[in-house]
Amino acid sequence: MWKKIKRWLGYGPKNYAEIPEDERLAIIERSSIQVSRGVFYSTIIIITSFLPVFLLTGQEGKLFHPLAWTKTFILLVDALLVVTLAPVMLSLFMKGRFKDDHANPINRFLERVYEPIIRWVMRWRKTTIGINLLALAVSVPMLMSLGSEFMPPLDEQSILFMPVTLPDVSNAEAKRILQVQDKLIKSVPEVDKVLGKAGRASTATDNSPISMIETIIMLKPKSEWRDGLTKKDLINELDAKLQIPGVVNGWTQPIINRINMLSTGIRTDVGIKVHGQSLDSIYAVSEQVKAALNGVPGVKDLYVEPVTGGKYLTIDVNRDALGRYGLSVDDVNGVVESAIGGSPIGQTIEGRRRFSINVRLAQDYRNSIERIRRIPIATAAFGTVPLSAVATVRFEDGPPMITSDNALLRGAVMFNVRDRDLGGTVQEAIAKVNRELTLPNGYFLEWSGQYENLIRGQRTLLLIAPIVLVVIFLSLYLAFGSAREAFLSLITIPFALIGGAYMVYFYGVNLSVAVAVGFIALFGIAVETGVVMVIYLNDAMKQLVAKRGNSRESISRDELREYVINGAAKRLRPKIMTVSVALFGLVPVLWAAGVGSDVMLPIVLPMIGGVLTSSTHILLVTPLIFLMTKEYELRKFGKLDVLDASH
Repeated sequence: MWKKIKRWLGYGPKNYAEIPEDERLAIIERSSIQVSRGVFYSTIIIITSFLPVFLLTGQEGKLFHPLAWTKTFILLVDALLVVTLAPVMLSLFMKGRFKDDHANPINRFLERVYEPIIRWVMRWRKTTIGINLLALAVSVPMLMSLGSEFMPPLDEQSILFMPVTLPDVSNAEAKRILQVQDKLIKSVPEVDKVLGKAGRASTATDNSPISMIETIIMLKPKSEWRDGLTKKDLINELDAKLQIPGVVNGWTQPIINRINMLSTGIRTDVGIKVHGQSLDSIYAVSEQVKAALNGVPGVKDLYVEPVTGGKYLTIDVNRDALGRYGLSVDDVNGVVESAIGGSPIGQTIEGRRRFSINVRLAQDYRNSIERIRRIPIATAAFGTVPLSAVATVRFEDGPPMITSDNALLRGAVMFNVRDRDLGGTVQEAIAKVNRELTLPNGYFLEWSGQYENLIRGQRTLLLIAPIVLVVIFLSLYLAFGSAREAFLSLITIPFALIGGAYMVYFYGVNLSVAVAVGFIALFGIAVETGVVMVIYLNDAMKQLVAKRGNSRESISRDELREYVINGAAKRLRPKIMTVSVALFGLVPVLWAAGVGSDVMLPIVLPMIGGVLTSSTHILLVTPLIFLMTKEYELRKFGKLDVLDASH
């Protein structure tokens, strides 16, 4: 029994073949030469397939350029080692008694499963090609039905709450709203810490008005959340709790919010910039845009950036009254400055820093227009008189903040996108706004935010993708010296799309730049495996011609089919290894958790599905198309076009 097991595992003495030293080195040299050119051009093809990633700009370029450079340098070093170090290592360590490929039990099992399938494929040719074309045809509408977004949302493990209230809100009211909101937010058990601020920070780059509140919400680990609760559910619960009259809620995340504000000037996912010449007209158009966007599925946190409604304190000096009291305009201005704005009376020094000391009336004596009117002014002959005796004090409406783009006044309608893909939401919103809105002369809209980045990324990818396919085809042509063989390897790309489309569709992932990068990486892997298959099929043809001659009379269709099957099946292990290495490195990402996993998943999904379908196509359909091509050559030209497999 033990002897049978050892023989099945390949340890029997009959499985060994003695090879002289010179012949062993010659075999290693010949094998290295055989694969060296294929490896070189496969490397060029994979690097070429990443060309669109190198041409990405903006936020997406900064994110994916390190990936592209890392993969490129690894491939270059790998190709160098394959053609230099690997043959030397083989000559040093591949010594002793060698076994036949059939002695390996895994290889025997794979051949036992694969050979009947490939024979069935050779017999049912039209059915096989029809099934592949049908699967490809089905994948196209699946891809077209997917939503689109710029980048998959990264879960930052925190929430940024950005409500906006009326532009004329007072400091005291802003403080009260902030305290109420923080108390309500902290009442949710999943919230760990809350920190809110109103207005701008102590920096010249933060021009936030007092009406804009920013609250950072730090969350507890998800293991401490209530069962079944998601981040989306948590935001909906918080939003329901924080419905305060006069306050429009906005929900985002800290990092992406800063990126949006720095790159596009919009602090939400999408913003419609309204450009024009008059702030009042801009505000009117913005309100019309907001009304048109109401009811669009996916549009959340919709509000108009206030460009009017600000309150300005105006003090008009009455010069006749000044003359009666013996005062000057400078006297009144000095009192107003010191009482409301504050007058510098000194300076404090703390190390190398210097701070001015200002004195002004306490807030209780200047927090209403009536108190300001009663500010006393000393006169030389009439004692103390109130400010209202020599000036008119009133509030006037004006813009709380003036924003411009490209020397044009600008307002904005802002909203976030939730429960739907960004691309589909904005496309429906654009169609509705164009249908319901008529702009005055000299006014126009500009769609910005994440949608602006989405359009830029799509244009870059669509522009460079055809060029990449042409470069890949030229690389394959240089590798094989035949346009037909190059096309045979290139045809694996659309069939790689099948698995990628199915995986992305069934996981419910939207099309984004990350998904596009995954498909780009898939193209190189698919073509690389196809190159390996074509090399071995050409090697089988070379063996056939060496044995039977190269003529229609000496080569039968049955012999041709058997040699094609032999070239596909007898070298099955290296092809399976090529596919398995890619899968083993990618599949663990499907179960990854933590920060960043939600961005990695859209990259990996098309690669996993595409590797599976492209490898199936390469193992089954590529030999069939190769056989049909060789049968056509025999029938038309009377001989085979045998390429030198010693690439």
